[in-house]
Amino acid sequence: MTSPAVAGAEEGAPAFSMWREAARRFRADRWAVAGLLFLVLLHLCALGAPWIVEGALHQSVFRQHMMDRVQVNGQMVDVVSDDGLPVGPNPRFPLGADLLGRDVLSRVLYGARVSLLVSCLGTLLALVLGLGAGLLAGFRRGALDMVISRFVDAVMAIPVLLLAIALASVLRGGSVWVVILILGLVNWTYLARIIRAEVLSLREKDFVEAARALGARDRAILLRHLLPNLVGPIVVFATLSMAGNILLESALSFLGVGVRPPTPSWGNMIEEGMLFYNVAWWITLFPGLAILLTVVSFNLVGDGLRDALAPGSRERRVA
Repeated sequence: MTSPAVAGAEEGAPAFSMWREAARRFRADRWAVAGLLFLVLLHLCALGAPWIVEGALHQSVFRQHMMDRVQVNGQMVDVVSDDGLPVGPNPRFPLGADLLGRDVLSRVLYGARVSLLVSCLGTLLALVLGLGAGLLAGFRRGALDMVISRFVDAVMAIPVLLLAIALASVLRGGSVWVVILILGLVNWTYLARIIRAEVLSLREKDFVEAARALGARDRAILLRHLLPNLVGPIVVFATLSMAGNILLESALSFLGVGVRPPTPSWGNMIEEGMLFYNVAWWITLFPGLAILLTVVSFNLVGDGLRDALAPGSRERRVA
């Protein structure tokens, strides 16, 4: 007897049949596919941002065009007027310019690089910490489980944004790497609780008892029998966590304790334009739309993966 995750392979069935069926169910969810396509396009734009900005837009992320003039509706106007107001969307600046005369589209593209990098690495750090803590607590149980679980409960009792601001103040950072560390430290507890609950259930299954009877060590049971059955929850958590990390990073940057200028971030771009949102709406609108579309896409993909990996989840949510 062996674990469900590898039973198919030992019985002669294709090892990837379960994943093929999950992929079929995921493709049937049009909203999830649309979200995935948007995320793929966004990642490609983020990776190619240097070429797009320099080669296609002929702009620079940091160059200030405060003294330049552009043609709008047949008239030459200042990029930044004498009143300090930047020019809106026009052929030279497709999404307008900011208060320093910098191209908003170029900074949105580079902001995508920052947001996606911070979100991915912050989620990866949370996965490492949460998976390790959840496996130890659920598999070892006893005093170790009690210590880890109570610590997780204590951390989760603190509002996430408040905890992130406190960590940012203590670390006195402002760099991308400090923000990644903060995101990992505030999000790992959610995965730890999920993994602990799954492991507590799996360790009582017959295939684990059979592995113990055959003399399998704890390490072999964890790697060969438990981890393969945790792939689904881990994938879903990672996808949904990336959406939350983008929101949290944007909030920290907006409050001035995240990624700091001149490094472009969607959060600090919104903060820079807040005082002029009624006359220079494009400075805050387009980074805000980028955050909205990215977070919604991650949530759609996460819901699609959850329904694909656990077909009964949709019916349970509807009920």
